[in-house]
Amino acid sequence: MVEIKITTIAGKAAGEIKLSDEIFGLDPREDILQRVVRWQLAKKQQGTHKAKGRAEISRTGAKMYKQKGTGRARHSSARAPQFRGGGKAHGPVVRSHEHDLPKKVRALGLKHALSAKAKSASLIVIDDLAMKEAKTKALVADFAKLGLTNALLIGGAEVDQNFRRAASNIPNIDVLPVQGINVYDILRRGTLVLSKAAVEALEERFK
Repeated sequence: MVEIKITTIAGKAAGEIKLSDEIFGLDPREDILQRVVRWQLAKKQQGTHKAKGRAEISRTGAKMYKQKGTGRARHSSARAPQFRGGGKAHGPVVRSHEHDLPKKVRALGLKHALSAKAKSASLIVIDDLAMKEAKTKALVADFAKLGLTNALLIGGAEVDQNFRRAASNIPNIDVLPVQGINVYDILRRGTLVLSKAAVEALEERFK
């Protein structure tokens, strides 16, 4: 078991918590993390890029010039890709970039991402991500005490509205409910901040 101290949002001690070795104590494998991030980004890609091929160009269908006697090359369609105003050869088409990744690899990727943060001491557990008022200034001051400048904060099933609003305007800070946790967001931010409820939900999920 990995033991980690719990703090309050104001940076005061609030006890300790034991984290499961199966989720937070693995030896992170870069190949698994790379596969999951690649899968996530490919799924996110719009794929709306498009260029017209020679079949889609609006241009005369007449033969450019006669076949013989000019001393020039034999050409028919002016829509061919070698001509100005012609179609693009093998251009991009509207498509989905998504590919499959086994469910077990996805689950393993999340465990390895959590373990990577725990191993590099970039994991903080906070008793509750909640505020009485949605004040960004107050939250910035709290983050300064905790040393947070670039972080992903994961709340419980419902993120406190005041906290979400206060954090929404701070650069390099992301707030997600526990069901929205994902490998890409964990790795792209320096510190991972979990609420106590998020830790319990994750341990329940991977039982």
